Amino acid sequence: MIPFAFAVPAVPHLAPAATTVLVVEDEPTVCELAAEALLDEGYRVLTAADAWEAEAILARESVDLLFTDIDLARNTNGIVLARHAREQCPRLAVVYTSGGRACLSGGEAVPESVFVPKPYRPSQLVALTNEILRPAESHHA
Repeated sequence: MIPFAFAVPAVPHLAPAATTVLVVEDEPTVCELAAEALLDEGYRVLTAADAWEAEAILARESVDLLFTDIDLARNTNGIVLARHAREQCPRLAVVYTSGGRACLSGGEAVPESVFVPKPYRPSQLVALTNEILRPAESHHA
């Protein structure tokens, strides 16, 4: 069986090759849609199905934005994942998503993070990612 986590090269003329997004989602179709939208925008995209896979990726890769579902496979949790990730990389941008909640309280989320309820459109994810990772460009568009 092929591991779920993978990296795909970015399209160089759209985004800097070093701009990496980690998508953590245990629903394969949802993960694929999010990853494809970000790849089409030129981001380097890594994926994981649970927090354990994500933590292994974060330990070996430089990631600019963590986009994580909250309730993940193997009883892992995106909120805990984001806290651990921020301990290792305090400037990591974090976006949470969930189909089971309408929002996150400030005490649950890491500071300066964003919550996107499901269902979301891939274009919404791309626009939000651009706003977070390319703020200077977003204001000129």
